[in-house]
Amino acid sequence: MTYTTDNATQQALESFRKFDVDTQLALLWYGYLDIKDELNPGPGPSVTQPAQALYDQIQELSPEEQLQAQRDIAAGAGTPISQTYTALASSAQLELWLMLGQGMEQGNIIQVPESYNLPENTKDFVSQIKGLEFEQRINFSRSAVSQMGTNPHDSDVEAMGTKIRE
Repeated sequence: MTYTTDNATQQALESFRKFDVDTQLALLWYGYLDIKDELNPGPGPSVTQPAQALYDQIQELSPEEQLQAQRDIAAGAGTPISQTYTALASSAQLELWLMLGQGMEQGNIIQVPESYNLPENTKDFVSQIKGLEFEQRINFSRSAVSQMGTNPHDSDVEAMGTKIRE
């Protein structure tokens, strides 16, 4: 599901999808840092409880496994955590990423290394995002994270492909 409604936000989303998974994760982190002070109080329990349950699962993992879980979600891997993420409502998906950002700040979730520098090819994208209004940034973020996770039809397609090859 996509929440973008204007050309600038859609173009930013298309650019974001072209980056590798680790770059996408770093961009989400830096985006969170950029807007966190402007965020209103969180949504209600119907959104926060499912997001918190998945956050708790990720937090219990070792730092390397936490990073892999985030990579799996971003890449749409067919792991249990990615599948659970896919089952969340889009608001809960966005809330999970906000919780992960807060967890990174608090040291409970593996952080982007301080020495990490975004790839050179992200400069235009970062400029695009900085040119968006706050609401457009939220719509961009919601759209970006709602397209992560497993595609429920991937296993069907894979199963059909296996049957066809047999």
